[in-house]
Amino acid sequence: MRVAVIGTGYVGLVTGAGLAHTGNDVVCVDTAVEKIHQLETGTIPFYEPGLSELVATVRREGHLRFSTSVAEAVPDAQIVFLAVGTPSGSDGAADLSSVIAAAADVGRAIRDFTVVVTKSTVPVGTADKVKQAIAAVTSRPFAVASNPEFLKEGDAVNDFLRPARIVIGADDPRARDMLEDLYSPYIIREHKVFFMDIASAELTKYAANALLATKISFINEIAALCERVGADVELVRRAVGADPRIGSAFIYPGIGYGGSCFPKDISAIVVTAREHDYRFEIAEAVDAVNRRQRGVLLEKLLRHFGGSLGGRTIAVWGLSFKPQTDDVREAPALEIIRGAIERGARVRAYDPVAIPNARSALGRSEVFFADNAYQAAEGAHALCLCTEWPAFRQPDFDRLKKIMAAPAIFDGRNIYDPVRVRGHGFTYVGIGRP
Repeated sequence: MRVAVIGTGYVGLVTGAGLAHTGNDVVCVDTAVEKIHQLETGTIPFYEPGLSELVATVRREGHLRFSTSVAEAVPDAQIVFLAVGTPSGSDGAADLSSVIAAAADVGRAIRDFTVVVTKSTVPVGTADKVKQAIAAVTSRPFAVASNPEFLKEGDAVNDFLRPARIVIGADDPRARDMLEDLYSPYIIREHKVFFMDIASAELTKYAANALLATKISFINEIAALCERVGADVELVRRAVGADPRIGSAFIYPGIGYGGSCFPKDISAIVVTAREHDYRFEIAEAVDAVNRRQRGVLLEKLLRHFGGSLGGRTIAVWGLSFKPQTDDVREAPALEIIRGAIERGARVRAYDPVAIPNARSALGRSEVFFADNAYQAAEGAHALCLCTEWPAFRQPDFDRLKKIMAAPAIFDGRNIYDPVRVRGHGFTYVGIGRP
């Protein structure tokens, strides 16, 4: 099929490359000229394992191309995906201005019947606004559908090519049939595709992310309680997760969630509920717990150093909000760094891929960005593990002890064995562990 994808960010580029992989002719469009130039020269503007190889392959096969012109890409397309950004506004609601603007641009360009699909995460009712924006600028035939993405940063290519489920919200039978045909190569088992009305599809993405975020905040609440009663959250977590009704995924205590999805989507679903005269108290609590959790490691540092970080050097391992990505949006590590600097500490930081984005986000000359993990730890009075990159899981503790000014590890992701670390002469502080 002939497909256009508006937006070459994380969702748009993975979607475009994934659809091209099965032989569709795809054009990815972005108004950012420099970004399109990068993509045409083989440079992916963000880190995502396997994506550069996939893009190179489908480009070589002639199934994927890039453009800065909606007017050029849309007229021949049978299906157009809207994959532009929906950042949180000052009130926590999703900012739909880019979606509506893109929809209008698409409307002006369509020629024959076209299915316009919202791929971005958008609140309930967005499809109606998209339909209105298109209808205001064209009399050509079209249908609007919802196809929310379920891509994990760090494993997005695999998620797209081997999806756990595909959600399609379509009120027009033609739109449903065309999307079913488009996704047929990915639907090995029939129960993996869920057809529904558009409003249900729009809400499904928010419901899924809200539930996952709830599990994270819940186990962090349990971790806080464990510290107060002398229990070990790791033992509790394993036993609770063994219940098949609960499962072990997302019940890992730590310093809170971040990234481009959970914080934004929790805020948006709270606002959506409020707009319909309902208070989503669980989601509000999830957000409150997560905000508090981001400060836990800093509180532990202050207690360890008697209430002051003045004159101390803090090493930070991991800057991205999770491993296998360079995304630092809402990353807990950055809040810890800001808080430590405000309290007089010097910070030495390292991340395998996220340093450029962290440097831009922090905008601070006070942070020393190291070339490797051990360089970051040199002369440090404490080492904070903030992102559980594989490269940090088996460090040489004896070497660390020699190069650090004081042997103290603050494990924000509970990836180390406390007994082993203490056996090397370190003070060990984890989350929810005695």
